[in-house]
Amino acid sequence: GIIGKLAESLGAPEPAIRLLVSLLLNYPLAIIYRKFISKYIPNTSHIYFALAGISLYIFNYGMDVWHSVVSIGITYLFITFLRKMKHLLAINFIFHMSYLLIGYYFTESGEYDIKWTMPHCVLVLRLIGLVFDVSDGLRDKAKLSNDQKETALENVPSFLQVVAFAFFPASFLVGPQFPFRRYERFTKGEFEKYTGCLKTGLLRGALGVLYLGIRQIGVMKVPDSYFFTKDFEESTYIHKLVVLAVWGKISLYKYISCWLLAEGAAIIFGLTFVRVDENGEEDWSGCSNVKLTLFETATKLGHYVQSFNVNTNHWVASYVYKRLKFLGNRTISYAAALFFLALWHGFHTGYYMSFFLEYLIITIEKHAETMFDSLKSKYPRLLEALPTKIIIGVVRVQYTVVLMGWCLLPFTLLDYERWIHIYSLYKYFGFILLAFLFLFRFVFTTLQKMKKE
Repeated sequence: GIIGKLAESLGAPEPAIRLLVSLLLNYPLAIIYRKFISKYIPNTSHIYFALAGISLYIFNYGMDVWHSVVSIGITYLFITFLRKMKHLLAINFIFHMSYLLIGYYFTESGEYDIKWTMPHCVLVLRLIGLVFDVSDGLRDKAKLSNDQKETALENVPSFLQVVAFAFFPASFLVGPQFPFRRYERFTKGEFEKYTGCLKTGLLRGALGVLYLGIRQIGVMKVPDSYFFTKDFEESTYIHKLVVLAVWGKISLYKYISCWLLAEGAAIIFGLTFVRVDENGEEDWSGCSNVKLTLFETATKLGHYVQSFNVNTNHWVASYVYKRLKFLGNRTISYAAALFFLALWHGFHTGYYMSFFLEYLIITIEKHAETMFDSLKSKYPRLLEALPTKIIIGVVRVQYTVVLMGWCLLPFTLLDYERWIHIYSLYKYFGFILLAFLFLFRFVFTTLQKMKKE
C-alpha cells in the first residue's frame, strides 16, 4: 500500500509511519471538530471522538481493536454493576494489568514493539483511573484529597462517554493521560469561549516536528546499533561518554516529538485549557507531557523526572503512590510506584534496571543536595564565588547528560545480554559512581554525627 511504499522510501518501519500519520491526521480532525461539531450537544462530540479514534486504531492495528473494546466494555460493567463493591478497585486493577501483561507475553520481541499493546498500555491507565474516580465519587468528600475532589465522579458516565473518553483521537495512541472530569468539562463546553487553542496547538505541533527532525538526523549519526560496532568498541573512553550523552538525548527526542504532536492536536480540540493568567494569557498546558525548558536545562536527573512524561508520572502519583499512604513509608511507596511503572512497560529486564537506577539516583541526589547545603552554610564565600559556581554548573551538566544516557541504555536495549555488554564496555562506571556517592554520603553523615556528639 501507499504507507508501505512511504515507509520503504524513508527506511522506517511501517508501524512507525502509520503512527506518525495518525498523529498528524489529528490536526485536521481537531479543526473539523472546532469548526463544525463542538457547538452541538455533547453526544455529537462523543460519537465523533469514538468514530475518529476507532478509525485511527484500525488504521494502525487492524482488528486488534477488539482488545480495547473488550476492556472498555468490562470496565463499564464494573462501574455500572459493581460500583459499591468493596473490592472493585482491586478487581479492576488486576483485570487490566493482567490483560496487558498477557498481551506483552504473546507479543514482545527483543525490539521496541509498535503493536496493539502500545495504545493498550495508555488505555489501561485511563480505565484504572476512571474506576478510581467513580469509586471516589461514593466516598465522604471530607476524606478526599484536593486532587481526588477534582477528579471524583458522583455519577457514572454513559457507555458512549466511556468509549469516546477511551478513544479520544489525540491521546489514545501515545497519551497524554487526563481524568474523565477534564473530558466531561470539555464536552460540556466549559472551555469553548477561549479561542487561543489553534495558535497554541499549531506552535506545539511545530515543536514536535522540529524535535522529530533533530531525532531523525541524530539517529542517522548515532543509531542504537552503533554500540555494537567494532568502531565503537575500539574508540576512546571519552568518545564513548560523548556518544552516550548525545545518544541519550536523541533517544528521548523520539518520545518528546510524539508527545508534542499529540499535545498540539489535543490543544486544538480544546481539551487542555487550564486558566487565564494574571497577564490575560490563556494557559493551554493541561495535558502537557513534557516541560521543555526544564528538560533542556537539566542539571540533575531529578529534573528529567520532573520534566519528562509528566502526565504519566502525575497519574502514577495520584493513583498509585498517594494511595499507598497506608504503608506509612514514602520510600516503600516510591519504590512500589516505580516497580508498577516498570511492570506497566513490560517484562524486559531493561525496564526494571532503568527504574531501579532512577530510584537510586533520585535518592542519592536528595541526600547530595542536603550535604551541599550543609557545606554552603560553612563555606559560603568559596561556594558562592562565580568561578566555583561555573565549575559546579559545568560538572553538573556533564554528570546529568552522561548519567541520563547510562540509565536509558537498559530501557532502550531491553534484553539483559545486550545492555550488560554495553555496560561492560563502559567499565560499569555508572554503578561505580553510585557506589562512591553512597559511600561518600555514609562517611559524611557519620562525621556529622561524630561532631554533634
